[in-house]
Amino acid sequence: MTHPIPFARMNGLGNEILVADLRGTSARIAPDAARALAARPATRFDQIMAIHDPRTAGTAALVRIINADGSEAGACGNGTRCVVHALASETGIKDFVFETKAGLLEAHERPDGLVTVDMGPPGLDWRQIPLAEEFADTRAIELQIGPIDAPVLHSPSVASMGNPHAIFWVKNDVWSYALDRFGPILENHPIFPDRANISIARVTADDAMAIRTWERGVGLTRACGSAACAAAVSGARTRRTGRRVTVTVPGGDLLIDWRSSDDHVLMTGPAEWEWSGTLDPATGDFARDIEPQTGQHPEPHPAGAAP
Repeated sequence: MTHPIPFARMNGLGNEILVADLRGTSARIAPDAARALAARPATRFDQIMAIHDPRTAGTAALVRIINADGSEAGACGNGTRCVVHALASETGIKDFVFETKAGLLEAHERPDGLVTVDMGPPGLDWRQIPLAEEFADTRAIELQIGPIDAPVLHSPSVASMGNPHAIFWVKNDVWSYALDRFGPILENHPIFPDRANISIARVTADDAMAIRTWERGVGLTRACGSAACAAAVSGARTRRTGRRVTVTVPGGDLLIDWRSSDDHVLMTGPAEWEWSGTLDPATGDFARDIEPQTGQHPEPHPAGAAP
């Protein structure tokens, strides 16, 4: 067994996040360990935010983002908010710059406890997303799914927010579509060489929309921050909304501001701590910390054993 590392179970609007602290070690979360943790009810997650020692001057940490299937993501807005909340509680620092696979992310915790993440500019060119073939206008591409649902979903907007996103615009309630059935088909469609996050979005006002997302490498999720950003950008690009919108996801509301001054997308929302423990980054074995209410000592949970 490798040396256990501390971690916290957190959530951002119900988006299940594990924040793992690997600072001071050379260890990495193994894909098998991630899959073992994701398979257990106690540690089921949408993303692991693995915090490593910084490797770039001026950054607080290198953050690797791991999906439930063990693959690596480029960005996770809800998870980044959780990292900020955890580090702000530990250090008292409120402003951070993180290095991620998608580039540098700036974030800060506000006095009201909400966290704002600068997700950077969206990628709107077909090569940036990426798509397998050229589309001059990514506000609507030729893609449809049916006859699983009526009406047929077609002509999604596509964008990158560190991850590829496709947004299908609908007029009916977003809950009236079988996203669990067509999400995995579209995630793996040949037009998306790196797979894609699939969202259905319904505009409810000039400054509001509701979305549901099938997340690449995860499945249905209560909140996907980068999807909310991609939907907000696409809403503005197609003149369905303005550049500042409230995006309602199944877990709650995110405020998205596509800033005209520099093209950056700012996402603001909450982050919540649930409990902490230690885990083996090689196997996924874990133990919970002593619960303050009960004083009970943690019990080890080998991967593959019932919690």
